Amino acid sequence: MADRLRDKVALITGVGSVGPGWGNGKAMAVLFAREGALVFGIDIDATAAAETGRLIAAEGGTFQAFTADVSKDDAVAGAVAACLQAHGRIDILVNNVGIAVVGGPKELDEATWDRVMGVNLKSAYLTCRHVLPVMEGAGSGAIVNNASIAALGWCGVNYGLYAATKGAMVSMTRSIAVQFAPRGIRANCVLPGLMNTPLVHKALTTVYGQEGDIEKLIEVRNSQCPMGHMGDAWDTAYAALYLASDEARYVTGTELVIDGGMSVRFV
Repeated sequence: MADRLRDKVALITGVGSVGPGWGNGKAMAVLFAREGALVFGIDIDATAAAETGRLIAAEGGTFQAFTADVSKDDAVAGAVAACLQAHGRIDILVNNVGIAVVGGPKELDEATWDRVMGVNLKSAYLTCRHVLPVMEGAGSGAIVNNASIAALGWCGVNYGLYAATKGAMVSMTRSIAVQFAPRGIRANCVLPGLMNTPLVHKALTTVYGQEGDIEKLIEVRNSQCPMGHMGDAWDTAYAALYLASDEARYVTGTELVIDGGMSVRFV
């Protein structure tokens, strides 16, 4: 076990995985624990969070799971209170919850708009709303929000609504960074590109081929990347680790792009 986050309390949302393999939050939780963090992991799926916890415990790390829908204010308030009761502080907040939906205003109805906004954006607003006063009282803290290169441009399919949530997350993060910089709090975003994760497998196979044809999805998405292959959850996790650590002590209000060069084509 290393010590880049030794004894830091890290509250991470979306620590489970929707299927076999490594999702971003699962990899973040395991990596942060390996680096010495005391991880408080939130997920709506208790079973998925427990699996992450078992992996961390097997490596001798510290993890506490909390089941909550982070698009609900009372649930977030309860989670933050539980984290404070367990550890007394929150040094790091990672907002990793998100759902991928293809379509924009023409294709998607109001209910879908509300759902995606609630999960992808409102969840980050709520955690920041409850955690920022805690960090402000401590005079320090690091927030890492998981956005997407969809906030920057066209990613090969119509991510109109999804992109709107991620673009708003970037703007909110920049505002938080400026407002709270004098109080010792940093806020940054990671912007993953095309990633090979269980969430992608579950949500997007019909976009790239027949439903359930994961091999076709991987083939097409790999071909869209300048490096010839997608990234994975560990690429996102290591970027988040840097931004959460004291190595990034003078980094705030920025976006760290993890996309194998894909977004260069947007310019």
